[in-house]
Amino acid sequence: MNSVLGMQAEACFEAYLKQSKQFKLLAANLQIHTSTSFGNPNEKETLGELDYIVRNLKTEKVVHIELACKFYLYDETVADVETQKWIGPNRKDSLYDKLEKLKWKQFPLLHATETIKKLAALNVPIPTSQQLCLKSFLFLPKGINVEVFPKNIQECIVGHYMKPTDFIKDEAAEYALPSKKEWLLPINSITNWYCFSKIKELIDEQLKLKKSPLVYKKTPHSLERFFVVWW
Repeated sequence: MNSVLGMQAEACFEAYLKQSKQFKLLAANLQIHTSTSFGNPNEKETLGELDYIVRNLKTEKVVHIELACKFYLYDETVADVETQKWIGPNRKDSLYDKLEKLKWKQFPLLHATETIKKLAALNVPIPTSQQLCLKSFLFLPKGINVEVFPKNIQECIVGHYMKPTDFIKDEAAEYALPSKKEWLLPINSITNWYCFSKIKELIDEQLKLKKSPLVYKKTPHSLERFFVVWW
């Protein structure tokens, strides 16, 4: 993960592992390189990166963990495959894409010759299992019953999304437009709040650029978050 959210999630997860009584962190963000086809030992090509290698102190097993932090919106019109219906706010990625990359690239990297050599050089045991830690923030279109989804999906649903025409003025509300680096922060830590006319202006600017902004809305009695999508 090289995005702002990815780096934030990595920092939090690494801090958790370092203070955990269940896991011992053996390696983090381990880049795997190979020599280029030209044979120059100083020229390296990056094959990929292993996020974390840990030892489970209860079982003594060594585990490779890949971490992902994703915001997905549910569009039931996309495809028949359920994982393809969970898409990024700007339709550039999907849960299906992430799982396919994990299956065919990130997990197999552990077994590459270059990885085995790297782990041996660092005196790190070869993991006997691999796991994905996927922290998801899921958003539904209004009108879909949350209970139709499996429990693990329900637990990750944090809001909804709407078309610009459905964004209607609420006299009792204040609105915020957090930057992407603020998406993982608690809503009550956001300091810049606007009236409807100002937030609509800011949202329209994003929509013109084909960006779907995340919006926070608070009233004296409620607090919610939603995306306004350009598509």
